[in-house]
Amino acid sequence: MKPTAATRRAPRSQSCPEEAAYVDLLRTTEALSRPLTQLLKTEDLSPTQYNVLRILRGAPEGLTCGEIANRMITHDPDITRLLDRLEKRDWISRSRATEDRRVVLTQIAPQGLALLARLDEPIRASHRKLLGHLGTARLRSLSRLLAACREDLAELEGK
Repeated sequence: MKPTAATRRAPRSQSCPEEAAYVDLLRTTEALSRPLTQLLKTEDLSPTQYNVLRILRGAPEGLTCGEIANRMITHDPDITRLLDRLEKRDWISRSRATEDRRVVLTQIAPQGLALLARLDEPIRASHRKLLGHLGTARLRSLSRLLAACREDLAELEGK
C-alpha cells in the first residue's frame, strides 16, 4: 500500500516521540475537524460560533464574556466581536445583570436553541462515523490520555 499524506511520517532519526505524537495529533485534529466544519457551513456557522452556542446552552442563566472565553475549546482573542455576530443573527441575547449593572450576561436565544437542535443529530452521526470504529473502551482510553495531557500542560503553564 502506497503511503498517503495522512500516513507519511518523518524518518525517526529526525523526530523524537513527542514530536511524532504532536504531529499525529495535528493531523488527526485536521481530519476530524473537516467534516464538522462542512456540516456547520450548511447553517453558515463557524466551529467557534458553534462552540459558544453549546457553552451557552449549558448555562441557561447566562455567562459573562470572560466566562465564555474560559470555557471555549479554541480561544478567540476578539470574543466581543464574535458575540456581536451571534447577537446580530438573533442566536444570543445580552443584558445587564440586575445585581450589578456593570456585568453583561449572555444567554442563548430561542433561535440559537433551535439551531443547535437541528444540528444535534447530524453532529452526533458525524462523531459516530468518524470515531465509532474505535469502540467504547478505546475512546475512553483516548479521552483519558488527552485529559492527562491537558492537565499536565495546565500545571506546566501554572494554571
